[in-house]
Amino acid sequence: MKRALITGITGQDGSYLAEFLLDKGYEVHGGVRRSSVEKFERIAHIRDKIELHQMDLLDQLSIITVLEDVAPREVYNLAAQSFVPTSWNQPLLTGEFTALGVLRMLEGIRTVNPDIRFYQASSSEMFGKVRETPQNEETPFYPRSPYGVAKVYGHFITVNYRESYDLFATSGILFNHESPRRGLEFVTRKVTDGVARIKLGLARTLSLGNLDAGRDWGFAGDYVDAMWRMLQQDEPTDYVIGTGIMHSVRDLVELAFGYAGLEWEAHVMEDPALRRPADVEHLLADASKAKRDLGWEPQVSFEDLVRMMVEADLEALGR
Repeated sequence: MKRALITGITGQDGSYLAEFLLDKGYEVHGGVRRSSVEKFERIAHIRDKIELHQMDLLDQLSIITVLEDVAPREVYNLAAQSFVPTSWNQPLLTGEFTALGVLRMLEGIRTVNPDIRFYQASSSEMFGKVRETPQNEETPFYPRSPYGVAKVYGHFITVNYRESYDLFATSGILFNHESPRRGLEFVTRKVTDGVARIKLGLARTLSLGNLDAGRDWGFAGDYVDAMWRMLQQDEPTDYVIGTGIMHSVRDLVELAFGYAGLEWEAHVMEDPALRRPADVEHLLADASKAKRDLGWEPQVSFEDLVRMMVEADLEALGR
């Protein structure tokens, strides 16, 4: 039986990846930070099928200990401080988790077992002030937030360890991917939760930042399939993962309110305070390499994704 270790298993991507690997017959382990209050909602339905281990990306010894105890064939590093606005308020913490945390994982693998296959969750935020559209694996990075800068470090330290120590280390440069399990602080979930609250009479307005920002949005459940495929290749390399279709935040808002039978203009307010200090205007993926090498293509459309999220929030709040 193949054995995998997932950091960030309690997050959106980690929960979908754990489900995916269980369906593939894997023995699934997760690294979780110790907390006085456990937040395992996203993995509650599979909690009896996985094994969790206390582990912290700030603590090298805990990483080494878990790697030795679990002895995984594959490691998926999905843990990070992943909310872009928070990275301006907590830039040092973001750097420790999102940048140096990757280095600690790679050092742990190099120390314990260099044959472990390693996946690093890179991000389209690395492209930032984009140099070309669409963006592919060769597009230069120009990050526009402490989060984006930290992800660039994590990306290149993965490349460096692959080339320096012959590790099977690969990065997936994933564009925005969403689901009903997305955190409420992210704009997609903020919108669909806001729509549900307004529809059910629990709120009247929704405040948002830049409605003109464009993103390439896909379904998180599709993207974990790409992560797995990357670690099944003969040679490690990096891949851009996205749909190749861009929508604005305004498009998202119109769709979400429309599914609930609401006029968005009557409820949405633009708040300049919610804009980023340095915004990323347009992100659009060229995932042709992933399609060619991995045989990967997204299955869920943007329209179906938004509908899925609105319906899930209406059901959850309705209860």
